[in-house]
This record gives sequence, C-alpha cells and structure tokens, in this order.
Amino acid sequence: MWFSGPDSPLRSMTVTVLALTTYDESPFMNQQLAALEARGMSVRTLTVSGHVSAGESRSATDYLRFFPQVRREVRRGDYDLVHAHYGLTAPMALAQREVPVVLTLWGTDLEGPGGPVSKLCAPRCEEVIVMTEDMRQSLGSDCTVLPFGIDLDLFEPQPTAEARERVGWARDEHHVLFPYPPEREVKNHSRAKRIVGTVDDRLGRPVNFQVVHGVDHETVPAYMNAADALLLTSDREGSPTSVKEALACNLPVVATDVGDVRERLSRVEPSTVATSDAELVRGLKEVLARGERSNGRDVAREVSQQRVIDRLLSLYERALGDELDIERTPNSTV
Repeated sequence: MWFSGPDSPLRSMTVTVLALTTYDESPFMNQQLAALEARGMSVRTLTVSGHVSAGESRSATDYLRFFPQVRREVRRGDYDLVHAHYGLTAPMALAQREVPVVLTLWGTDLEGPGGPVSKLCAPRCEEVIVMTEDMRQSLGSDCTVLPFGIDLDLFEPQPTAEARERVGWARDEHHVLFPYPPEREVKNHSRAKRIVGTVDDRLGRPVNFQVVHGVDHETVPAYMNAADALLLTSDREGSPTSVKEALACNLPVVATDVGDVRERLSRVEPSTVATSDAELVRGLKEVLARGERSNGRDVAREVSQQRVIDRLLSLYERALGDELDIERTPNSTV
C-alpha cells in the first residue's frame, strides 16, 4: 500500500491518459478528469459514438465501431495509459496492447447485462477500480475499492433560507429532493413519488417532491441546501454521487440499501437506510419532523476529491510500474 508523494515518479513527468467512456455527460467522471489535469496529467476523452437519452442503452453496433477508433487514437496519440470508464469500454481498451489499461467499474456494468463482459475483461487489465466492497466480492478478481470523489469546495453547507430563495422554493414547506431523471428506471421515480405522497398525508406542513435534473452542476449545491432531505429509491447503485454530495452539504439522506449507502450513512444523523416502503416512509417522516441538518460533512471528507485523486495516482503509478522502473505490488484496497 503506497501513495503518490512529493518524490513519486508521477511528480516528475507528464502522464498522458486516454479516458474511454460510454457516457460523457457524467459530472462525477468529468470532475475526476478535471482534477487529474489540475495535478499535471494530460487527459483526452474518447466517447462511444452516438447519442442516447437517460434510460436508453447504446447498441452493439455503437460499441463495435468504437474498436477501430480506440486503436487509431492510441497509435497516433502517444499515450502512457488508457483508463476505461464503465465495463463495456474495456474490450476496446484491451484491443490495443501498446499501453497499460486501468478499468473503472461503476456498478450497473457489473450487476446488469454487461456484467459478464466486465468480469471477463477485468483480469486482463493492469488495475481495476470498483465503487464498493460488495462489487469487489462480486467481481471475484483483484481490484481496488475507490469510489468517485466529491468537491468539498463546491458542495458545502449554506443557509437554507437563502438557498430556497435562490431556487424559488417556499420557505415554510418541506422539500424532498430527487435529483434524477424520472425516465431512469433504476432510480425508481414512481416509488419515490409514492413515498413522498404518503408522508405528505401524515405531516402538518406540505411536503413537496422536488425532481431536479439536467441543471448545471454548479447549481446543484443550492438545491441540496434548499432541501430538507434527499430521497434515493434506486433498485441498485455503486457509490451514488448524489448521496456523497448531500453529505457534504449536511443534507439528511433517506435511501434504499444499495451500493455503499449503508457504509456512508453508518455515522450520519439524521439519516435512514431502508429495505421496505414502510421504512422509507418512517425514515422520511422522522427526518422532516426533526427539521435538522445532518453531520454528513465530517463523513464526506473521507471521499473528498483530493484524497481520491491521491489514491488514483498511486494506481496509475502501479500500472506504469515497468515504464517508471518502480516496484510493483499486488492489487489491493489502496
């Protein structure tokens, strides 16, 4: 177990990274790439061709066309390594063998239909990153648990009244934030709406179901601080970024027991991890009735962008071990 320090090889050279992705509008991934560039890395992103809306999947043809694109780019780009984001880009990354491959699995690419592809490709990559301990066990091969980090300078507590004025929400009513597109089936919008409706019937003040998505990422903290709770009703997740962002804003979270949510909320009060509709209703009702902010920011520091990038650089060093003439060690939880 070792980290990038002042004397590490990556501090004395510019590493050029080709990042492959199937969805280039993911704020958590783009923030990580920007943070790498801020550390001196040179990063280029190559995205699977075609446009898909939330809830849609790319076709097999889209991915097949990606193979020659990746090979051409690696040959002409003078890259030091390829970082494949999402399991379905791993075969394209491995189709070239000029440079090492780092693979990040997000969650649905391991649990969903693409799982067999991810599991087949993972052992062939120099380094593999997963979001949770459960994903590590499910993968069944060497990997590192390293969820995406969050920007604690952007996501920070703000006065609730000011935030509500900024986003146009009533001051004297409850507001439950659901920061996902309704059409994304895995997020289970209908369940969230039903839970909020049930709680609305049991409290004296109106409870508003606030569906917020597609806004500039810089404005998301205002909605986090304007809300009384974040509600996550997903059927499955890896390490949901919205939960970590809510923690950074001290916003209470009521969530289904998916991904690493139970681990993240284990020391957060008030917040609830639920396994049934009844528990979701009870948890949300209690959070709204208390009307308190959480202690989540202290927990969020564990996944700050700075800490995550430090650990990611150590994995890059390990993947580039032969080129940098540094000692390799087996994959582990960094």
